Formats: sequence, C-alpha cells, structure tokens
Amino acid sequence: MNIEGLDYNTQREYLVLPEYGREIQKMVDYAIELPTKEERQRCAEHIVATMDRMKQQNRNNADHIQKLWDHLAIMSHFELAIDYPYDVSGAMKIGDKPEPMNYPMNQIPVRHYGWLLFELFDKLKTIEPSEERNYLVKLVANQMMRCLIIWGHGSKDKEIVASDLAKFTDGKIQLDLETFKFEKFNERELIQNTKKKK
Repeated sequence: MNIEGLDYNTQREYLVLPEYGREIQKMVDYAIELPTKEERQRCAEHIVATMDRMKQQNRNNADHIQKLWDHLAIMSHFELAIDYPYDVSGAMKIGDKPEPMNYPMNQIPVRHYGWLLFELFDKLKTIEPSEERNYLVKLVANQMMRCLIIWGHGSKDKEIVASDLAKFTDGKIQLDLETFKFEKFNERELIQNTKKKK
C-alpha cells in the first residue's frame, strides 16, 4: 500500500550501522560525493565529531576515536577517499561473522540425568568395590533423585533410581533399597530454585 507522503523504513535503503541512524548515513553518502579531498576530509572530521557526541559513554575506551573512524569507513563501504588518521584496514574484520563453534553433541539415553551423570556411571563400572565406590554410589544416587524431582515435576521414585543405576552401570551397581538411605530433599525448594535459574 503506497500512501503519498508516508515513508516507511522498510522501503528505505538498508543501514550499514543502524546505531548511528539514517541521518549520519546520509552525511557519509554526501561526503563521498564531494568533489575535492579537502572538502571530504573536513566533512569526515565533522561526521566523526557528531558520532563522538552520540557515543559519549564510550569515551573512556582507549580506542574510541579509532573505532569511530573504522565505523565511518564501514558506512562508506571504504569508498570515502580521505586521509584517515588511523589505519582502518582492520575495520573490514568488524563485520565478519565468527566461525561456528564446535559443540559436543553426545547422545545420552535419558536427558534429565545429564551428561556428567553418565560419565559417573562409566566410572562406576570400572571401580572395584571399596569405600570410595560406596561413597560415589551414594552421591550419584542422590543426584539422580534430585534430577527426578526437578525434571520429573516433583516425582520421586526410589525404584526408578535403583533400576536406572543398575541399567546404566551394566548391572555392576545394585542398590539395596531396604538398607540404602537417600538424603531428605525439600522438593518445593529444589523446584523453585530451578525455576529461579531459568
């Protein structure tokens, strides 16, 4: 729908650095078209001074003025033929997108236990019966119960913990639910703390 006199941003030219606004971009475009180098230089200095007033909060940064000149070069698509007081060749890297980071995508059978618990299950498979293993079993079982409470919306089932622990340690760890004592958890507090972190 075209209404005479209305000018929508979606119909305007794309802004290279939108934080400076359309008027600064128009000033840069104007400076590029000036016929003499002296006029372009003077205009560029006025543009940078205006940009500096807009970004006063950054004045404490050591390279603040250099960044403004870099931004000027970027907004002009490096077509502004002037003597820059700083080397603006590094400004080309500002717009580059970073390389994607490698993220370990490990498949685990039950996501609510998390990858660290599965690493502990593997460790439990290799440890010989000892006090250290008993202590680690206690820590792991209690953490599994916490995970069930948090991600299972408050459900806690000792049989599930015992079954899962046996299953994921290839039967090496068998919890005796008649003698094993789980820690007492404040379920409401655990769930509320998880919600606060989100």
